[in-house]
Amino acid sequence: MDKTLAYNQLAQVFAKMPFNQLLGISITELNSESAKISMPWQEQLIGNPQQRILHGGVISTLLDTVGGLLAAASVVDKVADDAAHTLQSRLATLGTIDLRTDYLRPGKGERFSASAVLIRSGNKVCVCRMELHNDQGVQIAFGTGTYLVG
Repeated sequence: MDKTLAYNQLAQVFAKMPFNQLLGISITELNSESAKISMPWQEQLIGNPQQRILHGGVISTLLDTVGGLLAAASVVDKVADDAAHTLQSRLATLGTIDLRTDYLRPGKGERFSASAVLIRSGNKVCVCRMELHNDQGVQIAFGTGTYLVG
């Protein structure tokens, strides 16, 4: 199995998810060690009308999405070259076990970028560290996600 092709197909699946489309999420990087996504500011995602800041649930969603994407990529990296069917069955059961979000600053900006790095990837569980920044490089939040991958 061509890993680059598998990562590209995985990115396409995530990009086509209706909720990700609703948020305007685009995938900007994906490999076995890191993932990055971005999303534009949207009026309908305001969580505090007086301050005009991003809703906290959207912030957590971005962190969870990029962490889940990286967890899925870690599965691609572990599957043997001849086991494409194994990959599909493992990805079908992928899910978030635990998500911690630490909010550092209000979600202000024109565009938001979330990134994830792999902390540990085992046969059953994957742990990722995620960060969210605005278009000016200001860190808005960070988090840790634990994902079921096997």
